[in-house]
Amino acid sequence: MKKFSGILILLFLFFNFSGFSQENNTGFLHTKDKKIVDANGENIVLRGIGLGGYMLQEGYMLKVPFSGQQYVFKDSIQKLIGEEKTEEFYKTWRQNFIQKKDIDSMKKWGFNSVRLPMHFNLYTLPVDAEPEKNKNTWLEEGFRLTDSLVSWCKANEMYLILDMHAAPGGQGQDVNISDRDPSKPSLWDIDENQQKLVALWKELALRYKDEKTIGAYDLINEPNWSFEGRENGVEKNGIADTLNEPLRKLMVKITKAIREIDQNHMIVIEGNGWGNNYNGIFPLWDDNMVISFHKYWNYNNTESIQQFLDFRDGQNAPVWMGESGENSNAWFADAIGLMEKNNVGWCWWPLKKLGSNNPIEIKIDEGYQNLLDYWKGEAEKPSKEEAYAAIMQLAENTKIENSLIHYDVIDAMIRQPRSSKTKPFKPISNNSIEAENYDLGNDGNAYKDKTSANYWVANGGKSETGNSGGAYRNDGVDIFENSEAIYVSDTENGEFLHYTYFLPEGGTYRVELKISSEEDISVKIENNAKTFEILPIKNTNGEWKWIPSDTVNLKEGTNTLKFEMLSGDFKFDKIRFIKL
Repeated sequence: MKKFSGILILLFLFFNFSGFSQENNTGFLHTKDKKIVDANGENIVLRGIGLGGYMLQEGYMLKVPFSGQQYVFKDSIQKLIGEEKTEEFYKTWRQNFIQKKDIDSMKKWGFNSVRLPMHFNLYTLPVDAEPEKNKNTWLEEGFRLTDSLVSWCKANEMYLILDMHAAPGGQGQDVNISDRDPSKPSLWDIDENQQKLVALWKELALRYKDEKTIGAYDLINEPNWSFEGRENGVEKNGIADTLNEPLRKLMVKITKAIREIDQNHMIVIEGNGWGNNYNGIFPLWDDNMVISFHKYWNYNNTESIQQFLDFRDGQNAPVWMGESGENSNAWFADAIGLMEKNNVGWCWWPLKKLGSNNPIEIKIDEGYQNLLDYWKGEAEKPSKEEAYAAIMQLAENTKIENSLIHYDVIDAMIRQPRSSKTKPFKPISNNSIEAENYDLGNDGNAYKDKTSANYWVANGGKSETGNSGGAYRNDGVDIFENSEAIYVSDTENGEFLHYTYFLPEGGTYRVELKISSEEDISVKIENNAKTFEILPIKNTNGEWKWIPSDTVNLKEGTNTLKFEMLSGDFKFDKIRFIKL
């Protein structure tokens, strides 16, 4: 009888560690061979965005000129306004940055999941701040914020993926990602940090084991730490490591701790070298596991993801592009199209920041710009009152209703990967079109630009850009803005812009172009897919001039116009239709 009881215990422990059967996973997102499936066993393609900047700020998101760790930014604020008001700022920041309105909007736009980049210090104290050594103090702020997200995602029937973005001590040499202080022991330097990470995941599992809105636990974001020769000057971020033993060992340990409590949720793993080096990580050790990879600034062809498709086949487990973004709309549409063609879910980065290549842009007002100028050494130190007002206004600007929503970015992520059709960006007003309001759509249909994305990783570090002017839209079209106008420039031969417009009255019109050039140029104009003018334009000596074309018969209602650059570099501001 004792022997039989022992076998039962061993079987119980085995199934609790390997941890998964479809029979006991009713209602939860889970894996089925190479797919992620819902409670009904239906294939799910995760379409999500990560909430970078919410619990964990990186310096580039705030446009600061110094080191990118959050603690450095926080210390810089504290020197200006004091500790108490700094804490008030961070409380307001987290209160405003993500609200139910944000999640409601994501659902409306077409997303079905959210990735929460967690900072461990909102859930527990750092090891060197614990009152009692090797004990864990649980902080309710992080759990409270997570609970709110769970409720908002549940109301929208969306999945929430918990992502340990900043682990105790920091998990990599890229210190900005995890808010790592290099003067203190890293996650890999002392066992106490690893014990705390395991304990935190166990606590998260205790609290959320029955929560079906939680889609997965993403154990360690982008580890980037060489375990094989870092001190000898070898590449330090773990891209070339061949064994990755400490990483695998820790992830197995975390998984075991979770499975002691939670048999329901998918576990997401990431390789070394910013998530993509899986040398030594396989074979998988759990039956409900997802292999994540991150993709930035490389080509969007099958070769760029082939190794992960091979991992999917070899491990009989789904793969997920857990992070990508920070590029142009053309790159976004191509990358997402590639993922969905291969039945790979994806998650973009980030939802919002101080910058335009994301769905939501946080505005920079005069007060915060003065702070940035001060930190650059280009302005006087603000008073405590001025700095406090500026930083609190920044927190207020993070609300979605106070931000700029970039619908072109959203269209590139949701519609363009599945459609080559163009659609109007903005309606025509007073028989004129602003040059920058060309149609929404793919490169090659709504516009053509010779440098439409940034492929610097694939090009060996050669930096490129999409919109060289950096204004207004996130396509390859080069748009500039000054106090007088928003205009298209840096034109190259063969590039074009496509417009869909509506005329309330048909008849004979003259089309006029507002252009500034410093050389002779030539353009071609098509209306409703028919060329009606190849127009040579003389040097305007840098002055804005209205250039008339031949007359053309335009129909009442919807028309299209294609404006193609044949030769010369010039500035292009407007099109207007003069009825004759």
